[in-house]
Amino acid sequence: MKDKILLVVDMLYDFIDGSMACEGAEDAVSETLAYIRKEKPFPILFIRDHHPEAHCSFAAQGGPWPPHCVQGTHGADIHEALAPYAEPEWTFFKGEDPAREQYSGFEGRSEAGQSLSEVLHLLEAEEVYVAGIATEYCVRNTAEDLLKDGFRVSVLSGCLAWVDRKGHEEALQAMAEEGIRIL
Repeated sequence: MKDKILLVVDMLYDFIDGSMACEGAEDAVSETLAYIRKEKPFPILFIRDHHPEAHCSFAAQGGPWPPHCVQGTHGADIHEALAPYAEPEWTFFKGEDPAREQYSGFEGRSEAGQSLSEVLHLLEAEEVYVAGIATEYCVRNTAEDLLKDGFRVSVLSGCLAWVDRKGHEEALQAMAEEGIRIL
């Protein structure tokens, strides 16, 4: 069993300073890096939004969002301060199907085709600490799926960024009511 597993959700440039820059993103990256250096969680798993150019979530295709995290662009890259911790076998890509929105990291796959759930069970994880962007979308959906899959889940509130402050606060409250620890 791994004592501390950290899951970093969508700390990607388009959510930090790009087309969908979220409030608190730079602080979330800094706090996540500080957590890694202090707590030395191992392993560290990463979720990456990774869209084709004509993804259904983009406004041009009728979706609610501007283009973001397009495959092969800088906006889809993990922040350079965190990138050295991103191992290919522990990085999961979601949103690659142009016809489906995927907020949860549970819908992603590693380069080897493994799901997040498969890898966490192989690692004999019991508790997963979650950092990421955006609280009210991908972080919440991923944390809820972790809980449904039987893991103890702790969301690191200082390591989050959000689209809307009210939505962020409501998401934290809802997760706490569901049994997710907010630290």
